[in-house]
Amino acid sequence: MCDTLVATPDATADGVMLFAKNSDREPNEAQHVLLVAAADHEPGARVRCTYIEIPQVAHTHAVMLSKPFWMWGAEMGVNEHGVAIGNEAIFSKVAANQQPALLGMDLLRLGLERAASAEAALQVITSLLEQYGQGGNAGFTHSLYYHNSFLIADPQEAWVLETVDRHWAAKKVHGVYSISNCLTLGNDFDRFSPELVSFAVGKGWCKGREDFDFAACYSDFLYTRFSDSRNRCDRSGGLLHEQRGQLDVAAMMAALRDHGAAAGADWRPDDGLTGAQVCMHVGFGPVRVSQSVGSQVSHLHPQLPTHFFTGTSAPCTSLFKPAWFDAPWPEETPPTGVYDPGTLFWRHERLHRQTLRDYAARIARYAPQRDELEANWTIQALQKDVQPTSERATFVRACFEQGNVAEDAWLNSILGVMPSRRPGRLHATAWKQFDRQAQMPG
Repeated sequence: MCDTLVATPDATADGVMLFAKNSDREPNEAQHVLLVAAADHEPGARVRCTYIEIPQVAHTHAVMLSKPFWMWGAEMGVNEHGVAIGNEAIFSKVAANQQPALLGMDLLRLGLERAASAEAALQVITSLLEQYGQGGNAGFTHSLYYHNSFLIADPQEAWVLETVDRHWAAKKVHGVYSISNCLTLGNDFDRFSPELVSFAVGKGWCKGREDFDFAACYSDFLYTRFSDSRNRCDRSGGLLHEQRGQLDVAAMMAALRDHGAAAGADWRPDDGLTGAQVCMHVGFGPVRVSQSVGSQVSHLHPQLPTHFFTGTSAPCTSLFKPAWFDAPWPEETPPTGVYDPGTLFWRHERLHRQTLRDYAARIARYAPQRDELEANWTIQALQKDVQPTSERATFVRACFEQGNVAEDAWLNSILGVMPSRRPGRLHATAWKQFDRQAQMPG
């Protein structure tokens, strides 16, 4: 379960396109942020995606990805031309293909590697979808099969693309838009696949183009309802609409940290077995099974886009750290599904999981410092578009060092105070199992 947001230049404070996404997956499914360099490929070359191999193109663009460690594709990312893409799991009346094909995450990476604009990425993804189809297990420890939707943006324009099997519809975005795990396009779209409407007519879901509604015809009931995707989509879209014309990087980060309109200082992730927020916290199954394990916000300036990733779980407990293609994050060993203090994801999990043991009290101890540190980084990062690469690279390394020191201090701070209110029994039981599976230290 995920949420992806976009604000076009006419809706932002500085007239620059903004893109944001939370990647929601299993709590031990570590996210890896990495830079893949541009490359030229020999005629006849092929590329191995997560499950299938397809012909490679002559040239692939440099990409910065946030991806589940075990798959080839990515949940979100951006390329050297400022094209950013995020995808969502979609559940439909049409059964998802369980045979190996292209995962939605593979399609996302292929779009970034092969397209220099949002519209070109739309064409890449839809062409590959129609040729190879989408399918295969997208789950880490549990089998999960689904269709995909995408938000695609570049410095000039943005598109929403929603798919079911090899059928699809796309609409150009004007202003703000958000997608969650549900179809949002009705009868108003700009492009669509040849058999999108005729397939629905053949199923008896509509009579023709005049009464066709993509979401109404193709959406399933069970997964769409219990993912709480429509409420999340309404919430994130509402946050963007409220600030239209004033949206900035900080506003997009705040939206990704949102726990809902009713969330106050005493909000707790262990309160209830159903429901979900934009900042997703896993609970006791089988409904709340996803956790925000990585987040991205991109300021898609036409000359020098600036990107902010967490690379860690729960944006509310994380720091968004800056990166550029000529000044990327420091290289480190990729994480796996097992605790490794030598990786960014698992170092942060100590703070994240200890915070959950008394969430309201513990997050209050360091959230103000998180916000202050992150605000300073953001302001400085957005002023470095005229600075040489060496200065930006030094700045990125300094942010990482400051972030590591800060998180260690926050961890020590919360460990120094006994929990005043422990999490509910079922929530605690679930996390004990996650910790055991990840071989977390006691």
